[in-house]
Formats: sequence, C-alpha cells, structure tokens
Amino acid sequence: MVRFVEENTKHMEKETGNISNTDVTTLKKKVLQDLSINNGGGFVNSWVDSMRACSPTHLKSLMKQSSWLTEHPSALDMFEEILHVSEGKQIVMFLDYDGTLSPIVDDPDRAFMSKKMRRTVRKLAICFPTAIVSGRCREKVYNFVKLTELYYAGSHGMDIKGPAQGSKYKEGKSLLCQPATEFLPMIDEVYQKLVEKTKVTPGANVENNKFCASVHFRRVDEKNWSDLANQVGSVIKEYPKLRITQGRKVLEIRPIIKWDKGKALEFLLESLGYANCTDVFPIYIGDDRTDEDAFKILRDKRQGLGILVSKFPKETNASYSLQEPDEVMDFLQRLVEWEQLRSGA
Repeated sequence: MVRFVEENTKHMEKETGNISNTDVTTLKKKVLQDLSINNGGGFVNSWVDSMRACSPTHLKSLMKQSSWLTEHPSALDMFEEILHVSEGKQIVMFLDYDGTLSPIVDDPDRAFMSKKMRRTVRKLAICFPTAIVSGRCREKVYNFVKLTELYYAGSHGMDIKGPAQGSKYKEGKSLLCQPATEFLPMIDEVYQKLVEKTKVTPGANVENNKFCASVHFRRVDEKNWSDLANQVGSVIKEYPKLRITQGRKVLEIRPIIKWDKGKALEFLLESLGYANCTDVFPIYIGDDRTDEDAFKILRDKRQGLGILVSKFPKETNASYSLQEPDEVMDFLQRLVEWEQLRSGA
C-alpha cells in the first residue's frame, strides 16, 4: 500500500497529461479512503502516505479544476437552480464550523467567525431551522458562535442540543442527544495520555472535544508526521473501543459506535418532525472529510443537497461547491434575502 501510493503518485504527477480519468479516479480512491489507525501497526504508515497524497498540491495535479467544477458547480452560480429544486419544501440548514463559517487557522483556539458571518447566521436561523454540526465539543462551538437560536451538534454529532431560546422551530422540551456518554472517562484518559505522548513533537496540539479527542498537526513539520502518527497509534492500540480517523490536518480519536455527522443530520431532521418527509429540503455545507457522511446520506436519499467548501478538487458526495467561508456567507445571505422577499418579511 505504501509503495503503491508513493510510486503511483510520483508517476502521475510527472505524466498527468498522459493518464486516463479512470487511472486518476483509481489512485484517488486509494489515497482518499478513510484510513482508520486501529491497533497501531502498518496503518500508521498508510495514514502518513494518505495525508501526503491528499494535500492540496497533490490533488490539484491529479484533477483538473474545470472538469471537477463541471461535476460540482458553484452553489452561487447555480443558486437559481437550487431554489427551483427546493420549491415548495421546507429548507433546513446544516453547517460545519471550521473552514465553513470560520477560516482554517494554525491555532484552533483562535478560529473566530467574523461579526458579519454571525449576523448572517442569526438571520438564517430566523428564516430556516439551522444547526451547527462540528467535530469540536458543543460548548466550544457555542462559545465561538454565541447564537441561542441554533441547534448545536458537537463531537461529530455525538453531543446534540436544541436551541436555548429564540427559535420558532424549537419543538417542545429541550432537545439533548448524547449516544456516547459511556466513553467520556475513556476519552478523558486518552486525552491526558496523548498530551503527554505528543509533547515531544513541536507544533502538535491535542484538543479535548468531550466525546472525542483531536490531535492537530497543522503546525507540525511534515518530516515529523510519521513520529506523531506512531505516538498517537501507540496510545490508541490500548483502546480497542476507539478508532482514529483523519480530517484536515487533524487526527480524530472517536468511539467505535455507529454515529457520525450523517446520523446527527438524520436525528435532527426526525427531531424537527421531518423524518421520511418528502416536503423537506436539507442543505448541508461543510469542508471536511467527516462531512462526507452527511453528504452521502443526502445523496443516497436523493433529498436536499450537500455543498463542499474547498478551493481544490476533492473526491466528494456533495453536489455543489463553494471555495471559502466568504462564499459560504454570500450563499447564506442570498438564501436569507430570497426567503425574506418570498415571505414578505
């Protein structure tokens, strides 16, 4: 696996003009697969190869931007088409946080959203049921967003709470869903061990996200990725009930349960009274590999649509794309203006 990715990636970068789309797709599937690092071992090396091969510079050489945008056109350019397919249906909004509402930054504790974005999201929540779905712990996401009108799903959807006040879409008693509560002591223990184990790696940052732990390596020199992966793997191999998945310059340590952002989306739709409804139109906007679970749910059900936030081509289940948080804000503002005009607000 390691040799395959290294040799084929180098070959394809040199010979991009002479390879078929089938060959590109085959390699992408190899290097873009979600490589879980369970029980240490060879998966560590596979993860490092996958991370290198999936970096934007590699992806840009593997896929032509123009052909990718044909399959995943700009949601701004296709705004009228999106309105047309959602006609007569209740729009429900699902938004990732990092890289979607706020820019990706080196220090995850400083991933602040702009005041203009906050005003836009507040208006959005007045127009449509709106949820933030993030890998961060719910309390931390709320402290960034500071809007009581929203649903918050933290820890990749393992910690869901309904609006505290101000939402006309709030249903009955306060909503709370925490399917991984039994893992809290284990996550706390693993977090402490990861902090101790990774402190020898400059730039590594371990974050306790309540129902999962995140090892950020955005500030880690690439030559140290392998050491960091081994450090993380050496801790997690002692915990067979946990798994490691990869996000944008982050390793996520999560319980092995059948729950993810896609399950969170389904739970929230059901809680809002839209389970199995044909007159609902969920829109999910996110930038990370973990958002693919939600994109896939929508695509498989042929319900609503997913929008990937990315400047570079990526393998995705999303139907449309936006390049950065500023474009996300523009899209949300247009939705708000359309709804206000339609409703006469």
